[in-house]
Amino acid sequence: ARSSPRLRARGVERFMKHYFLIAKEVGDLTRILCAVLEEQHKRKPRLSFSAITFRKRNIDGFDINSGRLAVTTPDEFTREPVKLLKLFHAAHVHGMDIHPNTLHLVTRNLSLLTGLREHPEANRLFLEILTSAKNPINILRMMNESGVLGRFLPDFGRVVAQMQYDMYHVYTTDEHTLRAIGVVHEMETDSFEEMSLSCHLIHQVQSRRALYVAVLLHDIAKGRGADHSSLGADVALKLGPRLGLTAEETDTVSWLVGSHLLMARVAFKRDIDDPKTVEDFVKAVQSPERLRLLVILTCADVRAVGPTSFNGWKATLLRDLFQRAEEAMSGVLAVPARDHRVAVAKDQLRAALTGWSTSALENYLGRGYPAYWPSFDTATHVRHAHMIADAEANQRDSTVELRQDPARHGTEITVYTGDHPGVFAQIAGAFALAGESIADAKIITMVNGMALDTFWIQGPSGSDEDIAKKLRKIETTIIKVLEGKLWPRRELKNTRSSGLSNRTQVFKVPPRVIIDNTASKTHTVIEVNGRDRPGFLFDVTSALTGCSLQISSAQVATFGERVVDVFYVKDVFGMRVEHEAKLRQIRDELFKAISDPATITPLNDAPLNETVIPAPTLETVATPPVIVNEAKV
Repeated sequence: ARSSPRLRARGVERFMKHYFLIAKEVGDLTRILCAVLEEQHKRKPRLSFSAITFRKRNIDGFDINSGRLAVTTPDEFTREPVKLLKLFHAAHVHGMDIHPNTLHLVTRNLSLLTGLREHPEANRLFLEILTSAKNPINILRMMNESGVLGRFLPDFGRVVAQMQYDMYHVYTTDEHTLRAIGVVHEMETDSFEEMSLSCHLIHQVQSRRALYVAVLLHDIAKGRGADHSSLGADVALKLGPRLGLTAEETDTVSWLVGSHLLMARVAFKRDIDDPKTVEDFVKAVQSPERLRLLVILTCADVRAVGPTSFNGWKATLLRDLFQRAEEAMSGVLAVPARDHRVAVAKDQLRAALTGWSTSALENYLGRGYPAYWPSFDTATHVRHAHMIADAEANQRDSTVELRQDPARHGTEITVYTGDHPGVFAQIAGAFALAGESIADAKIITMVNGMALDTFWIQGPSGSDEDIAKKLRKIETTIIKVLEGKLWPRRELKNTRSSGLSNRTQVFKVPPRVIIDNTASKTHTVIEVNGRDRPGFLFDVTSALTGCSLQISSAQVATFGERVVDVFYVKDVFGMRVEHEAKLRQIRDELFKAISDPATITPLNDAPLNETVIPAPTLETVATPPVIVNEAKV
């Protein structure tokens, strides 16, 4: 049966795959030709007794021709097919190049690899190359370019030259995979300052072979029209024993491939301060070893997407999730422990605010709800206390504090203002007018009815003078919006007229709303997907406010042209939203907010844990959700 049009590769993707394959072939032939020309024009060295006597003529059964590995006879691969793998193994071990004539013979004998797929020695050699102490990326790339990798691993051959038509994925799937393997190897040499956690954890893992095989296979099933993670897990179960992995290693690889998007989804799209988030994540991961392996695989996967895909902000989110999960696995995050953390946070603030009177200090400590205290460290609590005290002393209705945050490679903006419906939307509109995108948000309401909202943005960048100027603009814009001197909705109309570039406009992103009542015990979680545009977050938060919802926290992410915003909300009574009519209203209003003329028809065949618009009936999550969206990395 024919697959549905949505599941088949787009015409542009088929065209680009054909282009990449032809370009790859031209590149391979060019490299061989250049090597041949170099060989023909190289001057012959004069013979000497020492050269004849001591020169090594053979390595692992291969001749040395002008410093390159070469076969002895043209029929050598036919007589001993396993030498197709031995050739690359020897080149990798001894750090040598392969003679162009020999590479040409390799490409002419690729059919022999079919009979080597179940050959124990061939699989042993390949696994040794993949898990070598030396960085295998160059030799693996040579195997890929010569066609050996795709023929020896047919599943890998299906993703060679495969591309995705979006603004997020930079490389073809095969190149992305090889780069990810290189990233993991560089972690072992502590080459990444921004990935210090992974560089530390990789020396603690017990399943090194499983890790490298999982990286090789994590995208092996892309382009097959279904969830590539689960399909890839099935591929891993078959390939593991063939490559010589133990049953335990094969099970680990299969789990890693099937779950390789899990950590990024949770870290980038969920509120990890919600105990239920960490509880569900730990339940899925199960063991500290798997947690370590998943951190490393996730970081390598994100890093290999493109030159700017990994940053300090994402590193912080992944590190925070790892630490919470590690604590939970050791039993630290039990409910009594959380209450204890609230008490500890208050005691630490008491010790830090030495200049405050006892009455003023206790009055301030009574303003924060229990959820506020574990959400920030002591230094942040101190800043908040001084900020609020200064605002009240000077009788300011709204106060904005901006601080460069080196740990997250961005800027932290704290807003203290009167809490009222729509304040989040107002601030989101202010950021849009200032030309900045919110990367994360923590929404806090104090006991005195004031909002203490914290936002993080990536940047600004430039010289110190440029940064200071941009920060002043952000602060001024927020204050003007909160004071009613600037109206985001009206101002954004002009911004949208110029809008995004024509390059972005050509991408179509189906608008999607996912309403989940199982991800949190206290909140309804709403995920909104759509095509990026100026003021997208303002429109969404305005719609949520119009539905009389309280936004407790937000995780905001942009993947190329696709926006993935997640909100933790409650109704006007502080409860989760569960009434079907209310859920339908939320769905309809959000769809109106995120739709635009360039948006294609929304998907109408989502899994049961999704509420997708438009749809004949509303489906909300009533069972533990199955993660289905690919905020791929």
